[in-house]
Amino acid sequence: MVEGVSKGYEKKLEIVGVGYIAAVQKNMLQLRVGFANELQVPIPPGLTVTCPDQTHVTIKGIDKQLVGQFAAEVRALRKPEPYKGKGIRYENEQVRRKAGKAVTK
Repeated sequence: MVEGVSKGYEKKLEIVGVGYIAAVQKNMLQLRVGFANELQVPIPPGLTVTCPDQTHVTIKGIDKQLVGQFAAEVRALRKPEPYKGKGIRYENEQVRRKAGKAVTK
């Protein structure tokens, strides 16, 4: 808890996919991750969310549980899929890739 107040906690998310982007407007995180509409996620009070570029999201706060919970909720909107690896993942997360049906031939 002392570490949270002095340094703060941080989670970094990476968005992988053609046309997948993220942006922050006021207190909403806007995500375009392959759905017909844009997803808008309200940012909880006490957290700071920034987008250094369109494919990275940084979540900072003093509450470790709140930072982790919000990062998990955002990731759950579009988990990385095993065939092409597209989706929202934590930075440095290894996604297990599967071989497609072309391998069987």
